[in-house]
Amino acid sequence: MAKKVVATLKTSTGKSFAKVIRMVRSEKTGAYTFQEEIVPSDNVQEYLKKK
Repeated sequence: MAKKVVATLKTSTGKSFAKVIRMVRSEKTGAYTFQEEIVPSDNVQEYLKKK
């Protein structure tokens, strides 16, 4: 049987993180790809504004 692993994005220091998934269009092929990044919860809006 497979083990189930539960990952948490909250550390013991109290700083919480969020996993942000952004859809980006490739200029070369025109296809969409997904970029995943883990950023601090305070900086999510700033991350989404940048290109």
